[in-house]
Amino acid sequence: MLDQIHWLAAVTVLGVLEQAYFFLQVIYARRSFGISPPKISGPPEFERIFRAQVNSSEYFPIFLALLWQAGLFFHQGAAAALGLLYLYGRYCYFMGYKTTSSERLAPMYFSAGVLWILLAVSALGILHFFLSHYVGLNVLQRLTA
Repeated sequence: MLDQIHWLAAVTVLGVLEQAYFFLQVIYARRSFGISPPKISGPPEFERIFRAQVNSSEYFPIFLALLWQAGLFFHQGAAAALGLLYLYGRYCYFMGYKTTSSERLAPMYFSAGVLWILLAVSALGILHFFLSHYVGLNVLQRLTA
């Protein structure tokens, strides 16, 4: 079983490390700008870092659910590769947002596109499972025949 999920687990750990990096960036920004919790407002530079972290953490559960569904029901390697693309897009989003709010847009659209692809392959994999398991229709076998 572990050989079927090791890439998904590795991408999950990388995602958690990325989230930790984003959290640390907010802590450093709080110290730099003298903003104590629970305040969330301050100079635009701080607010951009804070928003980038919050937005990334809001999307993280969606990413994890889709990553694992795509990996379990579609293909582990494809899901892991898409997961790496998503994490790269989120990193670029964070770094761009840190600079200026307009720099976040292209990476935001990129990472959202990766999520949509993960959703599509998850749905295809689950549909294939239901059709083959409950209806006895193996679509892949029919396509290759």
